[in-house]
Amino acid sequence: MLKKRGAGVLLHISSMPSPYGVGVFDKNAKEFIDIISDMGFSYWQVLPFNPTDNANSPYCSPAAFAGNYIYINPEGLRDMGLIGEEDVKENIYNDTPYTADYEWAREKRLATLKKAFLNINDALAKEIKEFEINNPWLTDYSVFMAVKEQENMKPWWQWSEEHAKYFECIKDIYSYENSAAFWKFVQYIFFKQWFEIKEYANKKGIAIIGDMPIYVAMDSVDVWSNLSMFKIDEKDLKVEKVAGVPPDYFSEDGQLWGNPIYDWEAMEKDDYSWWISRIGSALKTYDAVRIDHFRAFASYWEVPADSSTAKVGKWVDGPKMKLFNKVFEKYPNAPVIAEDLGTFGEDVIKLLEDTGFPGMKVVQFGFDPNGDSSHLPHNATQNSINYLGTHDNNTLLGWLWEASEDERRFALDYCGFDGDNWGDGGYYSPSCRKIIETVWKSSSNVAIIAFQDMCGFGSDARMNIPGVPEKNWRFRTTMDTIRNIDRDYFKKINALYRRMYPVFED
Repeated sequence: MLKKRGAGVLLHISSMPSPYGVGVFDKNAKEFIDIISDMGFSYWQVLPFNPTDNANSPYCSPAAFAGNYIYINPEGLRDMGLIGEEDVKENIYNDTPYTADYEWAREKRLATLKKAFLNINDALAKEIKEFEINNPWLTDYSVFMAVKEQENMKPWWQWSEEHAKYFECIKDIYSYENSAAFWKFVQYIFFKQWFEIKEYANKKGIAIIGDMPIYVAMDSVDVWSNLSMFKIDEKDLKVEKVAGVPPDYFSEDGQLWGNPIYDWEAMEKDDYSWWISRIGSALKTYDAVRIDHFRAFASYWEVPADSSTAKVGKWVDGPKMKLFNKVFEKYPNAPVIAEDLGTFGEDVIKLLEDTGFPGMKVVQFGFDPNGDSSHLPHNATQNSINYLGTHDNNTLLGWLWEASEDERRFALDYCGFDGDNWGDGGYYSPSCRKIIETVWKSSSNVAIIAFQDMCGFGSDARMNIPGVPEKNWRFRTTMDTIRNIDRDYFKKINALYRRMYPVFED
């Protein structure tokens, strides 16, 4: 996988059409799969499935292994006999279909799942128990969530004394058995519904590319249950250094993420077992996985916890091949994409070479009229994934409008567009199509297009603006929009540029 010429579409499940406030695992997802399969695409790329933070970002999660229950389809619960039709109707969202309403979906889905939980029978309880046995992370997660509810959702370091210490809490697991059982049920349903969608996609010749954030949130089950794996004072529960990136393309102050830093020396002592489990879980959930901020495995930007920006920090060595040698022992041909964007260095280049993972190219980063960027399609190697833009980029049309005159002219000349209507948007945007075709011609094994760029949308359809905490992750589309994609065009370029090889063939 990822070794043959192919093409994919980037569209997160939250952005899918549904009547339920955000996209869910339903018939709309299956129809989307039918449509991109018909156009000759081989991949559907999604963003992380784990629960989001208070800003709805999936890249700072309270649970690295768990799925976000807002994507659970209420109709699936009805079909299992766990809720009635009126309960399904309670989840119907009557506001705009163009914006994901996470807050509304969380409230409605949680209430519905709690009703459904009351109706499980012995056979289903047995299946949930088998699911827990096959997913050891579930025990800690379910206790964490049960206690968090009991503690009024406060962060774990503010919990009462008997709960704050993981080992003291987990040995008294039976005190939380009923509440924990609910959260086990939720995760069972999430993965049951998702694997039905994944199986459907695979049968249609579509492989799923997932996404793994490198860091977890401080207020997470992963930190609470594994304090020794992080650079945290276990006595005072204080973080001295946090994650971020130095000033870059996206932000002149850098990005201060605030996630706790891994203690790689401590992780090495048990052969990186947490990371091996995490990668294994991701490879079961998806067919391939993109690891976000991969460069931190080579070296990472460490910022004092009391800093107001990420400008103040330093590079610290990561685990490099010590980690990935262990990964390859367990998963010799792990289909991993290395997100190697941002500040670069020789150590990152060497780690990519040593792992053999494909890195990423983003054409928007290449349009420097005074340079010969590695992101320009003519410089792309076969072992790379070539993007029109990621979830962090502007749309193509939005970029053209906001670029400098020199950047825009270079981009249009490079891609062979000589008309005067570069600002035209919509499905048939002539300038965007020239850029798409230029990426499709590249040597990169896989080319990925964001759904918004298939439609020729402007910057108002952007998914995320890095460093801006509000109003992100909200983009949604409709089924009519998906159906109106120019299928003939994408079928043509996928065939013309030889991007229609079956992904699952040996």
